[in-house]
Amino acid sequence: LIGLTISASSATEIAVRYFPYISAFVIIIFFIGLFFANLFKVDRSLGILIASGTAICGATAMAAISPLIKAKPRDLLVALTIIFIFNATAIGLFPFIGEAKGMSFESFGAWSSMAVHDTSSVVGTAIAFGGNAVETATILKLSRTTWLIPLIIILGIFYKDRSKPKFPIFILLFIFAIVAGNILEFNQDTVLFIDSISKIFLISALFCIGTQITFEAIKEINLKNFFFALSLWIIALVLSYLIINLFI
Repeated sequence: LIGLTISASSATEIAVRYFPYISAFVIIIFFIGLFFANLFKVDRSLGILIASGTAICGATAMAAISPLIKAKPRDLLVALTIIFIFNATAIGLFPFIGEAKGMSFESFGAWSSMAVHDTSSVVGTAIAFGGNAVETATILKLSRTTWLIPLIIILGIFYKDRSKPKFPIFILLFIFAIVAGNILEFNQDTVLFIDSISKIFLISALFCIGTQITFEAIKEINLKNFFFALSLWIIALVLSYLIINLFI
């Protein structure tokens, strides 16, 4: 639905301009994550899950690679719970940071697209900030998510898994929606209506994500694993902010 309200030329311009920086961010954060996993002496599978989720697309990445690396269900549960906690924190905290720093809508959208883990939380954070931040955030977050494909291929080779990687279908649907919206050329009232409906769906999705954080899952998290994930996220926050302010 958000795709129906976005200009195709604007989407292409934003994606092309930012993609090299997003790619550098993904690669750097992933390898820092692997290094930190060894430094904190966390379980190897858990380290790969959190490194992938922080670098690329949160729960989507972790769920996709979990079977490839033969991760234990407990490791996936711990990783998902930590990421969901970070998502909830980002939605509440990031808009205040963006306002305090005087960030523009585009800069904030770009920052949240790299610094927040899951797509729904990125969009929710950008909507909370306001303006057209959500447009930039959505386009760049889905550009970042495409890195899931090479990650699955590389891990499949390393772990000798011959199954074919699955392309995230929601990226194709988003691109299709942009094209359809530009062909149909909705008037302003229709665009506002679609935007309102998309926000309702998003709020519902975030509520459902929140219900996944249970006390049982939180009890499975130890301090070592939590501080490993938190340290990596803080580096991702700082690195993405520096990239936006120094290079773009």
